[in-house]
Amino acid sequence: MNLKQLSFLLYMMVSTSFVFGQSKGLNLIYIGDSITAGAGISSAPDYPTIVAIDELQKAGIYPLRSSNQGHSGYTTLDFLPGSNAFIELENAANEYKGAHETLLFSIMLGTNDSAIRGPHGSPVAVADYYQNLHTIIDRLLKDYPGCKVLVHHPLWYSPNTYNGAMYLQEGLNRLQSYFPQIDKLIVDYALKNKGRVFLGDTEAFDFFKAHYLTTFQAEQGNQGTFYLHPNEAGAKSLGGFWAKAILKVLQ
Repeated sequence: MNLKQLSFLLYMMVSTSFVFGQSKGLNLIYIGDSITAGAGISSAPDYPTIVAIDELQKAGIYPLRSSNQGHSGYTTLDFLPGSNAFIELENAANEYKGAHETLLFSIMLGTNDSAIRGPHGSPVAVADYYQNLHTIIDRLLKDYPGCKVLVHHPLWYSPNTYNGAMYLQEGLNRLQSYFPQIDKLIVDYALKNKGRVFLGDTEAFDFFKAHYLTTFQAEQGNQGTFYLHPNEAGAKSLGGFWAKAILKVLQ
């Protein structure tokens, strides 16, 4: 190896360390509802969680291990500490305890909280939504020192959404009232746990609102065709939004 090659190698090592810290690797736990679970998408490689992983690997994040803890119909109440869902996600996270890679929890909840009726606890009041997220995150930070948490804004859905649960315009309005609570949560943690809790994606809501006919599944409900879950094309877009937000945190 000549001097020029050696200099380049050292440069790459320093650059990589600067961008990704001591390790480029990532252990990623997704927390969410049916959208995170990939409802209605027939092929697992098309789930938004898998698409995000592919994008992260293309960006040089390796090794990368993940666990999809998305559950259809779940609200923030279903993930409170002590619940079966919380125990399951911590069991998944425990697989990565002691690893050198960054442990990151990616959370997108709120769609089912916003429903008029149907899902557990719905409709979840704005103050309760904030407190539920706060309780979940507090426990994660306590149980996994050094972990990071990313909270995404939930996605748009059509104002006639009414399947087994009733959402409608009232639910959509409530969903959007959660966004300032997420933003407030991030600010609160920045003051007391700097560098551990981050705002995730905020772009997907407007993107899907504008492009729902081509990016959402057309589903039949009690008020006609509604749009709630991404299709394969939408999952690719959502996975891209998530990967972009995760990369921002790692950098």
